[in-house]
Amino acid sequence: MTTPTRSGRVHTSASPTPRTLTRKAKRARIDGQRARVGPPERICIVGSGWRFLSGISYYTCRLSNSLVETDYEVSAILMRRLLPRRFYPGSARVGSPLADLRYSDRVRVLDGVDYFWWPSLFRALRLLKRERPEVVVFQWWTATVLHTYLVLAIFARLLGARVIVEFHETLDTAEATMLLPRLYAKIFVRPMLRMAAGFAVHSGFDRDAIAKRYPLGTKPVAVVPHGPYDHGVTTSERRRVGVSEPLRLLFFGTIRPYKGLEHLVEAFDGLSEAEAERYALTVVGETWEGWDIPKHLIDGCRHRQRIEFVNRYVSDAEAATFFSDADAVVLPYLRSSASGPLHMAMSHGLPVIVTPVGGLSEAAALYEGTVFVPPADTDSLREAIREIGRVVGTRYADPYSWTESTRRLASLFVGHSGHAPGNEPTASDF
Repeated sequence: MTTPTRSGRVHTSASPTPRTLTRKAKRARIDGQRARVGPPERICIVGSGWRFLSGISYYTCRLSNSLVETDYEVSAILMRRLLPRRFYPGSARVGSPLADLRYSDRVRVLDGVDYFWWPSLFRALRLLKRERPEVVVFQWWTATVLHTYLVLAIFARLLGARVIVEFHETLDTAEATMLLPRLYAKIFVRPMLRMAAGFAVHSGFDRDAIAKRYPLGTKPVAVVPHGPYDHGVTTSERRRVGVSEPLRLLFFGTIRPYKGLEHLVEAFDGLSEAEAERYALTVVGETWEGWDIPKHLIDGCRHRQRIEFVNRYVSDAEAATFFSDADAVVLPYLRSSASGPLHMAMSHGLPVIVTPVGGLSEAAALYEGTVFVPPADTDSLREAIREIGRVVGTRYADPYSWTESTRRLASLFVGHSGHAPGNEPTASDF
């Protein structure tokens, strides 16, 4: 084919080659995906993997499985090595096979990306390019993943995806006490937030706290209740045999300054000998941040023989046994955005003594088995322990479901694509 140019010369264009046709077809398919009208179908969840096991690892898995059960096409990119192992509070158990929970076979999982990137980051970019998710949901809980999140978010935006950030914390509580991590997060989270089309939080308290700390602007913020942790519930839950059997109290979770475990031990220590005979206290948790005060109080407790102290991160099977053996759960937190142990307790239907701090006041308010006590109030906590026997044996319904949590999160999926005209990533975003 010949066509005259503006200078009058004749330009001969070669017939398109098969490779040219293939590229044009691929470009047409991508443009069609961007222009498609209707709710998105392809979702990618970016969150914590199993190697550095935490509550966010379970949340990422449960959310991914729930979305795929709602007929989304789901992929998951997991953060595998968060930081050098020696700097992690639970370094001794990193990589141990403690979790029984598994991703659905329908979820395409990359496990995962390492903090040093090579070569794992490029595998993650290839997955994004291959799957072309319309929405990418980033689980935010620690600044250790921020540099990786920025790269993945930029690439997702360039592919036309809508970016959502789901907050579990404003920042990890230990990182928030250290100047460099705090400044690093404050500076570099801003481009991440500018690229986001919306945000998810677990409570109204978190919504206000995050809006106060970070510049969210006028972008939508959805309150997405934490889904249940019922994967460890068995059909053979323990039932009390008689009044002569001791009432079993359970504290479960990492032992950190904000968990308030020392107040529970002091309350238990304040029981009379006759009262203490009615109870058995089990404390299960790994010590973080060098917070050994609870351990010293346990060792010196007047009723030490009635306390079982399991000072490590336990497996899923062990956790299920501790909860099925418990009569009541005690969570005397001093602050909190959300609590995995609270949702485990509610999934088991157990009475829960908990403090109305942070997002817990909302999370526990709908649960009929909740007994609220003021934070750091040893006397009120001791009185609640005395009174909890009146409801022991009763099983309560968990008010939460992953169906509802997924529905709330999906409200952020609709809207113009992150790559729509006027919303392309620009230098000011980065």
